[in-house]
Amino acid sequence: DFLFSEGSFTGRDQALMPALIVLDLTLPKLSGIEVLKRIRESSITHSIPVVVLTADEDPAKVAQCYDLGANSFIRKPTDPSEFSEMVLQVAMYWLLL
Repeated sequence: DFLFSEGSFTGRDQALMPALIVLDLTLPKLSGIEVLKRIRESSITHSIPVVVLTADEDPAKVAQCYDLGANSFIRKPTDPSEFSEMVLQVAMYWLLL
């Protein structure tokens, strides 16, 4: 809803768009693949970099995400300290470099 100014975010300032979207493929209401499709189809969000983050290592899923316009695909670490380091590295690469 936030990305597309829907629901309780209707009418929000479009200048408040994220610089980066980190998208988990396993979401409670909608698949991450569907969210990625919608992000890339929207003129509002199509140019925002999308990093797909998931525990799924299926090569077909990886290819599908890249075909749909994902900028990067990262396997989600299970160890909390590794997860924190991964988040830091993603932020450094996509937001600072």
